[in-house]
Amino acid sequence: MPNEHALSSLFKPASVAVVGASEEARSVGHIIFRNLIDAGYRGQLHAVNPKHETVLGHPCVRSVEDIGRRVDLAIIATPTRTLHAIVEQCGRAGVRNAVIVTALGPTDAALERRMLETARAAGVRLLGPGSLGILRPADGLKAALTQIEVASGELALVSQSGAMCSVVLDWAATHHIGFSSVISLSTGMDVDFGETLDYLIHDPRTRYILLYVDRVRDARHFLSALRSAARVKPIILLKAGRHGSDGAQADAAERADAVFDAAMRRAGVVRVQNIGQLFFAARALATGFRPRVEELAIITNGAGPGAIAADRAGDLGTPLAALSAQTQAALTKARVAAGPIGNPLDLGGDAPAERYRNAILALAEDPALRNLLVILSPHALTDPVDVAQAIIDVASQVSLSLCCCWMGSGQVAQARSLLDKAGIPVFHAPEAAVELFHNISKFHRNQALLLQTAGRSDESGRGGASGARMLVEALLNQRRTVLSAMEAKSLLRSFGVPVTQTMVAHDLTEALFVAEQIGFPVVMKIDSPDVTDKSGAGGVRLNLSATESVWSAFHDIVGTVRTRHPDARISGVSIEPYLHRPHGRELRLAVFRDPVFGPVISLGAGGAAAGHTADRAYALPPLNAVLARDLIESPQVAPLIEAQDGMPAVSREALEQVLVAVSDLVCELPWVSELVVDPLVADENGAIVADAHVAIDQGPPAGSDRYAHMAIHPYPGHLSQDWKMADGRIVRIRPVRPEDAALMQAFFDRLSPETRFFRFMEQIEELPASLIARFTQIDYDREMALLATTRADDGETMIGSARYSLAPDGESVEFALVVADDWQRFGLGRRLMGALIDCARSKGYRHIVGDVLGNNPKMLRMMHGLGFEVQPHPEESALRRVVKALHG
Repeated sequence: MPNEHALSSLFKPASVAVVGASEEARSVGHIIFRNLIDAGYRGQLHAVNPKHETVLGHPCVRSVEDIGRRVDLAIIATPTRTLHAIVEQCGRAGVRNAVIVTALGPTDAALERRMLETARAAGVRLLGPGSLGILRPADGLKAALTQIEVASGELALVSQSGAMCSVVLDWAATHHIGFSSVISLSTGMDVDFGETLDYLIHDPRTRYILLYVDRVRDARHFLSALRSAARVKPIILLKAGRHGSDGAQADAAERADAVFDAAMRRAGVVRVQNIGQLFFAARALATGFRPRVEELAIITNGAGPGAIAADRAGDLGTPLAALSAQTQAALTKARVAAGPIGNPLDLGGDAPAERYRNAILALAEDPALRNLLVILSPHALTDPVDVAQAIIDVASQVSLSLCCCWMGSGQVAQARSLLDKAGIPVFHAPEAAVELFHNISKFHRNQALLLQTAGRSDESGRGGASGARMLVEALLNQRRTVLSAMEAKSLLRSFGVPVTQTMVAHDLTEALFVAEQIGFPVVMKIDSPDVTDKSGAGGVRLNLSATESVWSAFHDIVGTVRTRHPDARISGVSIEPYLHRPHGRELRLAVFRDPVFGPVISLGAGGAAAGHTADRAYALPPLNAVLARDLIESPQVAPLIEAQDGMPAVSREALEQVLVAVSDLVCELPWVSELVVDPLVADENGAIVADAHVAIDQGPPAGSDRYAHMAIHPYPGHLSQDWKMADGRIVRIRPVRPEDAALMQAFFDRLSPETRFFRFMEQIEELPASLIARFTQIDYDREMALLATTRADDGETMIGSARYSLAPDGESVEFALVVADDWQRFGLGRRLMGALIDCARSKGYRHIVGDVLGNNPKMLRMMHGLGFEVQPHPEESALRRVVKALHG
């Protein structure tokens, strides 16, 4: 049924068979079978091995087919040569899931394909090969190759590396941290991150999720599941492979990592850079540590440790909080500082517990301060235990996010243990403490980006997009893949990007007349599909102010390029007005296809100053103004556009508009494989494209989802439509947006108690802000909410809503429908449901399912009329389950 996740039998099996269970103490099968016994697994446990009659006192059968009943989970720990035959046996026996612990080598790719084909044909889900296994401590499920004791807790660990699982489990056991689930994916041949995260979203035992990622196989599914999970459960992620070995490989690895980082920001995830940070972040989450802003205050009993912490904060871009005048006065009055009042605040080497306490209480009164790092280094006149106890006592009195660094070893060990037991993060080194603040505070910034919905939210500009598609299709029909500068600018202009006028002259005579027509001064550039770096090829001449200059420049450009690139095809030269912008900055705006995440937008210095991969900022489309501003304010871009050397700052609004327009182009034109705008000239008055390069290809196959080329689904504005009701009133149907929160609240407030009860199946007097956020901030790849609205002089009014969300089985969607009382009986509900069914069908879902109160005859009649089958509810006698097949 849809209310049971497709992987429930994998992660909560009622029966487990260990294939390869053995009496040999050092064998993999023996360790896993003993783990299940010792953990107190409460389901049916079966040993499978043709060499044994019994294993550890349990009967042993020769094959899973000899068990005689269906098995939820088989753990396969046998030699490589037997794997395919055992998967075949599992299929014949009706085994639902199999974890392959045996690792495969680089020459076993064909075997892996055969196993996957066999498993899919038989309906067996595979985890592995090379998986460490699965642990669910609360259920006694220790179906894993580990001898580490794992306690029950609220953290879920999902890793592609078995070794990383072992490392994290060993650390967690030392620090008394428990897990709800430990899932070792290994290669992710079948079950991967996407489905696993889907399961953990619905798992009531899981509050926090740790991920270790080697590679991403299905970016859309991965990001969609990640974004859905991150809306309700904090996720900390570690990924290796930030640097390649050398040269081009290193540059490609660095860019791929920057793209991955941009994807994680959009997913609302905390990404850490090493194992230590993963440990510390996990520990901090488990103790409720929640810094919500980036600014940090530091108090210390030594200038050196404070300076080290401040340096690390500067490296990470974590700003030190400025102390207000009132706070400085309070600190002065309390006589806590050994020198000038500042941040870091030096209390003096001999600072006693009372001085630390008074300093913290004074800082806590400053409303701008939220994060505090407390450092102590050993001193003959300071008792580390007394200070630690003072910190513990004062922590409950203030609203600060407190973190401590007790430097040293033996002298501070007892104090550090006290802080740790009290749930206050404590470190040996100031750098690690600052990194924790930086990583956890990023969570809240990334959460804000997660909630942004980007993409065209209205019909404006659709004609431009339609015209651009016609341009691209015309070029592809001519089998052309590279656009001229004039064509590239036309494409950009159709989406509202300001561009300089460009005309192409194919010979000298045309060049002379075109220059006269445009008006001097002009710029001339080589027009060739084979030359992308026009300046480097000697193909650019600037500020030509007379016919004679054009004549000589034409010969010079063509001759130079032919010398440097003898095989290049030369169509002529492009001519455009010379831009005289004394305050203009040259930027490089580019779009490229990442092999994992699809289209990516980058921004950095342009022209001669165009830098290395690390000097550019990256973002995944779609973008809106908020996401574009985040890109603009990145460390790579912000310094380029700030006021400097007497020049005013660049207009951020103009850059935002260009970025959003380019994002729209990327969304609507999947054929664009590369786009480079260099230079994009920007100043205080605006931004304009001076030169552009665009390459295209055939794009996704015909019939693909409109946004199949993108890792993040944009706002589906194409679903918006106007309906004329039978009485002549016009109703707009459109997908929901995050900014619809107030609209939805007003709609709820107007509903009658009966309509509210039919919708929520309980008496509900008000709609909590958290629920409104859940209803308006959706992932369009796995959810849809269509609003019905009307417009009047006083603005837009919501009159109905139909929504679906992905059911736990991953193949169906669950719907909900509500129509305003005064709009019922006009056919609005039927039309909303029809549109919602079309959306679900277009996404390929198998069924649309809903629960309806048995005493709601109007809804039941409408469901019957729409072709739904009305069934008894499996759990609630007062409800009916309505189901409609979407295909076949």
